[in-house]
Amino acid sequence: MTEFHPDTRTAPLDGPADPRTEAFQGVREARRNELAEDYVELIAELIHEQGEARPVDIATRLGVKVPTVSKTLDRLAREGLITRAKYRSVFLTDTGRALAKECRRRHEIVLRFLISLGLDPETAERDAEGIEHHVSERTLALFAAFANRS
Repeated sequence: MTEFHPDTRTAPLDGPADPRTEAFQGVREARRNELAEDYVELIAELIHEQGEARPVDIATRLGVKVPTVSKTLDRLAREGLITRAKYRSVFLTDTGRALAKECRRRHEIVLRFLISLGLDPETAERDAEGIEHHVSERTLALFAAFANRS
């Protein structure tokens, strides 16, 4: 049995790391970023549709309570993705706008790809929402090329 160092948990002390380690680390990173990406994408969408993004509107769209949204917005503010004041609308910083734009691009590519495979738009929209966070740029390029052929 291989002994693992309790602090690293990823690499055994007596040999090379499992080749899947990088993939697992990538999935964990994508999961950490997924919530922030969903929020900035939604905030951009609300601002486009309604002229503002209020925490109550974010909570309604996500199906969560306002305190949950507030906690996440605090994190996004610390990360420099949004600005906000208590009881006011939420605004994206330049960094937040860039992330929202990138998320929208990824989403649209995955959505077009799934529809080009013959998936109905409703299912494709639901599935794209998860896939967009976990697909590499290389795979996205292939998705886009395939969707563009259709």
